[in-house]
Amino acid sequence: MTKTGNILKVAFRALSRNKLRSLLTALGIIIGVACVVAVVGIGEGARLQAENQLRALGTNFLMVMPGTVTSSGARAGIGSSSKLSEEDVEALRREIPTVAYVSATIRTTAQVIYGNQNWSTSIQGAQIDWPLVRSWNVATGQFFTDQDDRAAAKVCVLGQTVVTTLFADEDPIGKTIRIKNIPFKVTGVLESKGGSTQGQDQDDLVVAPYETVRKKLMGTTAVGQILVSAAADDLVSSAQDEITALLRQRHHINKAAGQDDDFLIRSQTEMIQQAEAQSRTMSALLWSIAGVSLLVGGIGIMNIMLVSVTERTREIGVRMAIGAKGRDIQAQFLVEAVALSLTGGAVGIGLGLGIQRAVARFAGWPVAVQASAITLAFVFSALIGVGFGFYPALKASRLDPIEALRYE
Repeated sequence: MTKTGNILKVAFRALSRNKLRSLLTALGIIIGVACVVAVVGIGEGARLQAENQLRALGTNFLMVMPGTVTSSGARAGIGSSSKLSEEDVEALRREIPTVAYVSATIRTTAQVIYGNQNWSTSIQGAQIDWPLVRSWNVATGQFFTDQDDRAAAKVCVLGQTVVTTLFADEDPIGKTIRIKNIPFKVTGVLESKGGSTQGQDQDDLVVAPYETVRKKLMGTTAVGQILVSAAADDLVSSAQDEITALLRQRHHINKAAGQDDDFLIRSQTEMIQQAEAQSRTMSALLWSIAGVSLLVGGIGIMNIMLVSVTERTREIGVRMAIGAKGRDIQAQFLVEAVALSLTGGAVGIGLGLGIQRAVARFAGWPVAVQASAITLAFVFSALIGVGFGFYPALKASRLDPIEALRYE
């Protein structure tokens, strides 16, 4: 048998003599690597889902919201100003060439009733460009018309969750539901959108003509939000700047004089960047936890290897006495440390993938298996074995053979 083969044989024989201790030693590595694989998979899956949901908001999406107001030196929160008007909406359509679609929106919550079924849901007042801004198609039936909006017609389009809750297997097209005791005819059903980045069910809504919701359900003149779609991807920034300039002009806001905007514009890009920043922060936190687990596992390996050196001092002396070199002893203990860490890494990868699947199946969270994370975790576990096993191996290789043989 070659020298290398003999070193490996002795190392694995030593580990197999204390199976339970070897398992407990590798446990820290197992937990750390499992955390890395599971955390990266869950975090990446959540990030991709958030990006997809934000992109699903619509094509080249911009959201114009009421801003803040300052009264007697006190600044109120976002949405406290409601100076957006229908004239602003028409001005955006008419005067900004970089804008393709515009829809005023207004939102409330109400009880929706059909037969003996009822459901509390979000009522969205919108104009005819709303499906184009949101890239949200009608699955069956049709969206209401501009004439329906101008006439404040009592018609509506339902989200999939509302359809399932109120109608079960019945076709809702042409049926009449009641919202705040007012009858509305169902003209269409929207495609399913799924959950939002905040975990809300986007399909849990009823969309009705803007004027109908404003006049008959809410009795207000304020515009809740203005949803805008830029004409092209590379025009989003220009559209945002032009909208800002136009609304400042219409609302007589002088930025040079230190006046605050009474509106807020958020782009799809900004929302994606914010979601990515939140994801990176969470991933960094979870990576830190996993790193601590790996560090603790490495310290455990060093501790056990030092104990092993002490327990096997006489054995080391015998091997040196019959011709083993210091580097052979060092290699043996390094092999033991690396074997523990690599075994722990392999088991940890399997456990991490199992956690990913369990989370996806039982919690319904998105996961994405990252080959780079698996590779990194395995390599890192090997480095831990070398790094934390080096000192015990070096200590073993420097033992005096005579003193080692005398050790009891």
